[in-house]
Amino acid sequence: MVFPCGYGTNASVFGHLFGKEDLILYDALAHNSMVQGAVASAAAKRSFRHNDYRQLDALLRDLRPNYRRVVVAIEGVYSMDGDYPDLPAFIDVKQRHDALLYVDEAHSVGTMGPEGRGICDFFDIDPALGDLWMGTISKALGAGGGYLAGSDRLIHYLGYTTPAFVFSTACSPPNAAAALEGLRVICREPWRVTVLRERSELFLKLAIDAGLDTGPSGDTPVIPVIVGSSARAIRASQLLLERGINAQPILFPAVRESAARIRFFLTAEHSEDQIVRAVATMADVVAETAEMAGAV
Repeated sequence: MVFPCGYGTNASVFGHLFGKEDLILYDALAHNSMVQGAVASAAAKRSFRHNDYRQLDALLRDLRPNYRRVVVAIEGVYSMDGDYPDLPAFIDVKQRHDALLYVDEAHSVGTMGPEGRGICDFFDIDPALGDLWMGTISKALGAGGGYLAGSDRLIHYLGYTTPAFVFSTACSPPNAAAALEGLRVICREPWRVTVLRERSELFLKLAIDAGLDTGPSGDTPVIPVIVGSSARAIRASQLLLERGINAQPILFPAVRESAARIRFFLTAEHSEDQIVRAVATMADVVAETAEMAGAV
């Protein structure tokens, strides 16, 4: 199913599928759209520690018997930290406790795996082992909207009953055409995914060598540089823009105040020279804003 909005996909599907007899367990760093979808649902809801499938296992062991259905909600790539879950471990946990698995692949489709097919491609896992695969067509695919994939029976049911699909304007023809062509490019030119991975690895290595705090990022094109306060992140972004680099600040409440950051998105179109310059400039800006913070 294709929805007109990625945020709306998550925000509406949870409330539609899960009710007062169900439980939604979501990663503590899950996107706001997933959290709001859980809040809007009549189901019980609870977070678990980020990427901690062991705590999830313990929660399911204690809570699963109390609910009709339980869904575990995680992401393919976490958009703030640029890390990802141990998908095989989460699948094992959900199978042992007869739970459903909902994976938001907004940042993993088009970037993860040898062919850019997402987190399942990265781990070489059959997507049928999951249950609901959500994503956007506004990131790697360069269009606008969201989608939800699953079994034929489930998608058939949702297509007739989900309010955000039935009563909302459909994805526009230009967006649909752009998304289709984006998929065709990924399938036709998988070398782009290889180049993206190489560029991301280069950026991360240079950033670490420069002493920048990149958090848990790895194997993804989302790389944060944590600077430690919203004011400093805003100033750093401004200084970068003045020097020809467009990288946006991520502030509280999207992240903890102490974890405010500049978030970099790498693409296959970035050259090695651009990456070298961006990291060197970021290092200079971090040092400059540190001096400002000290002066204040």
